[in-house]
Amino acid sequence: MRNPSAFFQPMAIGAPEPLREIPVKPSRMIHFLDFSNEKMVAKVPDIAPTVDILLGNLEDAVPVDRKEAARAGLVKVGRDIELGDTQLWTRVNSLESPWVLDDITTIVTEIGHKLDVMMIPKVEGPWDIHYVDRLLAQLEAKHQVKKPILVHAVANGSTGGTRANVRRWTL
Repeated sequence: MRNPSAFFQPMAIGAPEPLREIPVKPSRMIHFLDFSNEKMVAKVPDIAPTVDILLGNLEDAVPVDRKEAARAGLVKVGRDIELGDTQLWTRVNSLESPWVLDDITTIVTEIGHKLDVMMIPKVEGPWDIHYVDRLLAQLEAKHQVKKPILVHAVANGSTGGTRANVRRWTL
């Protein structure tokens, strides 16, 4: 647990300073996409202006044999397609999965500057959020991401929306 006096200090040397207020952006319409599907990727320029958030889903809705293709598709969209005011989010695989570390490191390395929010599914407690928060800060510092990537934690079943003392929450 961090000392409260250091709460608004970066979690890693060279990481962006934590936001003091979480920006409130419209999230009236979120479009979840499996970017391993090339037909969906081709439609992104038409879909993006009609939604507030494009969310590249890497988790349960993506079959195991397409996990890496979905991650690569998300990177391609983030790198090659202009989204205008549409936010780019991703839902990575759960923290106990064999894909999550590659999800997080690849996404921050390749398109961290374009990503607004990283959704973390099946969070079991504050320790999960602290882990992701520190890892993101280290990767942001290493890859010179200027604005912190926000975290949207989805509680696992009976944990009932556990919130940790973290500086990156979405609303």
